Amino acid sequence: MKRYLLTAISLIVTFSIRAQSPEQAVLELSKNKFDWMIRMKYDSLESVLDDRLLFVHSNGLAETKPELIQDIKSGKLRYTNIQVLEASARLYPTTMIVNGKGKFTVTLEGNNMELNLSYTEVYVQKDGKWLLASRHANRLP
Repeated sequence: MKRYLLTAISLIVTFSIRAQSPEQAVLELSKNKFDWMIRMKYDSLESVLDDRLLFVHSNGLAETKPELIQDIKSGKLRYTNIQVLEASARLYPTTMIVNGKGKFTVTLEGNNMELNLSYTEVYVQKDGKWLLASRHANRLP
């Protein structure tokens, strides 16, 4: 009986994973990326960033992948909380565009800030994997 129950659970989990749309998968990836930024999980974060990433912050600062990772590692930029209020994704053949709004609590060079942001993220598919290639954020009133 246990064997049949485990098989049924395995099938349900497998079907659920396969049933996830590409849009849902990238929205989950985007959410995980924010979590990794907060928890400073560099290996996980680096694995979802394209090598040619351009990460534009709400203050206009544009950073490459190595610059962003270095600023987080050094403590110059510290994400302490990210609350995504809304997010949607649009799929193109090998590109996914995510638009969202959220509350970002950060420390930049020792200054604590709470920012209400609108953001756009562009993910590209490479070797069957989605990578963040571009991100731009704007402050909301």
